[in-house]
Amino acid sequence: MESALVYQIALTRIPMIGYGLARELLKHFDGNPEAVFKARQTDLERIPGIGPLRAKAIREFRDFQSVEKEIRLLEKYHIQTCFITDALYPPLLRDCPDAPVLLYYRGQIDCNNKRVLSIVGTRHQTPYGRELCTQLIHDLKSYEPIIVSGLALGIDITAHRAALENGLATIAVLAHGLDRIYPPQHQAIAQQMLEHGGWISEFAPGTQPEREHFPQRNRIIAGMSAGTLIVETGISGGSMITAYLAASYQRVVMALPGRVTDMRSAGCLSLIRNQVAVPITTAEDIAEELGWKQAAKPAPVKSPSLFHEWSPAEQAIVDLFAEKNPRHVEEIYLYSGLSTTEAASVLLQLELQGYLRSIPGKMYEWTG
Repeated sequence: MESALVYQIALTRIPMIGYGLARELLKHFDGNPEAVFKARQTDLERIPGIGPLRAKAIREFRDFQSVEKEIRLLEKYHIQTCFITDALYPPLLRDCPDAPVLLYYRGQIDCNNKRVLSIVGTRHQTPYGRELCTQLIHDLKSYEPIIVSGLALGIDITAHRAALENGLATIAVLAHGLDRIYPPQHQAIAQQMLEHGGWISEFAPGTQPEREHFPQRNRIIAGMSAGTLIVETGISGGSMITAYLAASYQRVVMALPGRVTDMRSAGCLSLIRNQVAVPITTAEDIAEELGWKQAAKPAPVKSPSLFHEWSPAEQAIVDLFAEKNPRHVEEIYLYSGLSTTEAASVLLQLELQGYLRSIPGKMYEWTG
C-alpha cells in the first residue's frame, strides 16, 4: 500500500491531536506525515502545543492495521483522498485554521481558480424560498460558479438540483462516510453530481451520519467558498452555524430578506439586522458582493519559457509551473527544494518581473 496515504490517514487518528496541532506538526516536518511518526520524542516535545503527553501518543501509535483496512474500503467504494498539501485541496478551505488535513472525495472537486458559492438553508423550505433559490442560480449561470451545499432536504437539495439543471458544477459536503448517501432519497441526484461536481467529507468510509457531525461539516461548506448565501432559516440551526462560521473566516455572508411574519426567514432577518449578512435579492447583488464583474473566462495557460536563463533557485520554481499552473504557495515551498525564505524571495522577484501573479487562495499563476 502507498506509504504516504497510510501516514496521512494515521495522522488523523492520533489521540489528542486535532486539526490545529496536526497542521503544526506538518509545518515542522515540511508537510511530511511520515516524518511525524518517525521523529524522536524530544524533537516532538519541542513543537508548540505538543509536549510530553502528545509526543508519547505519537510515538506509541500502532493502529496501522485499521488504517490499512480503511484503505481497502477506499478502494472498494472508489473513494479518493486529498491531503492538505495537495494542489487539489480547496484553496480557500486551506486558509481556515480548523480545516481538516485530509478530505475524502468522489467526482471532481477542483476549486482552483474558480468561483465558488455556498448556498444553505432550512430543511423546511417554503415555495418562496425554493423558487427564489432556483431563480438565483439560473441567473448566476453566466458567471459559471461551483455551487456548494450539504445535500440535505429543503434548500440544499434545491440548490444542487438547480445547479445541475443549469449546467453548473455542484459539490455536496457530507456529514458521514462516502460509502453511503444521506438522506437516501437523494441517491439519484447525488449520482448525477459525480458527473458534474462531486462529494466531499472529512469522515472515513463506514462513518454514520451522527447528529454531531452536521455542525462539524458546516465549517467545510463555509470555508470552501468566498461567499455563503442563506436562503431561508429559522433563528437557530445548521444554516445559522454556517453563516457565523463563514463570517469568522472573513468571508462574505449574504441572506435573502423574507417576510417578517415567517419564522423560516427569522434567521436571515437576524443575520441582516446584526450586520453579519448583507441583504441580497438578485443574482447581480451576489455578483457585486463577490466581485464577479463578468462571466468567468478561463485565461490561456502559458508555459514558462525554456530559453530564458534562470538562476538555480529560479529554475527550481519555474520547473514546478512547467508541470502545473497555478500552484499553491505551500506546495511551492514543499516541492521546490528551497528554504521557505529563499522560495518566498524568488516568488517575489518573479512577481515583480511580471512572470507570476498572486491569485486568491494563496495561489500563484505563471503569466510570463
